[in-house]
Amino acid sequence: MSAGPPHDPHDPHDPHDPALAPTARAEYADRLRTLQGRRWKQWGDVQAPYRWFLRRLRLGRTLDVGCGIGRNLANLGGDVVGVDHNAEAVARCRADGFVAHTTAGFADSPDAVPGGYDALLFSHVLEHMARADAVALVAVYRPYLRPGGRVVMITPQERGYATDATHVEFHDLDGLRGMAGDLGLTVERARSFPFPRPVGRIFPYNEFVVVARAD
Repeated sequence: MSAGPPHDPHDPHDPHDPALAPTARAEYADRLRTLQGRRWKQWGDVQAPYRWFLRRLRLGRTLDVGCGIGRNLANLGGDVVGVDHNAEAVARCRADGFVAHTTAGFADSPDAVPGGYDALLFSHVLEHMARADAVALVAVYRPYLRPGGRVVMITPQERGYATDATHVEFHDLDGLRGMAGDLGLTVERARSFPFPRPVGRIFPYNEFVVVARAD
């Protein structure tokens, strides 16, 4: 029995209607595409350190929850499935050759296999919701994680958090550790990436990363 599609509580005015969330709108997918296509990002492989970091984790078959337009589907490569409540973003992922589903469609897809994933990835997703809703979102997808599998939670630091008006709550390393504890997960590593923690106050692409394992 597979879990049903989660509520994506990004909109504080109506946390149980994902269709109303700002991040579910076509304009948000357009914004992601615009940011990813900025000219300076084309001059060099700016994703290289992030791709290296994710691949070095050796996550195995991964469910990328909140996959957006597919940045980490590309970074991970191989055996990865995306899910997002933004239908336009999912359509773009599919057009680029990735396997992706809307949250409404995932549960009935052949990729919704209980215990079928070695890892769940929540990258730049949890900051779009309050803490309780973030924990609830991870819990919805937990049944798809195999015993002993890992949950990876990545959130922006101060400068990055300030760049997106749809962000709802700032989750630092202590906050992510607390979420892992609430979910019965054991934290294996918690770090600032790619630079030390103080850099996150001025560099928008510094991230909090917590990797936790299910018992």
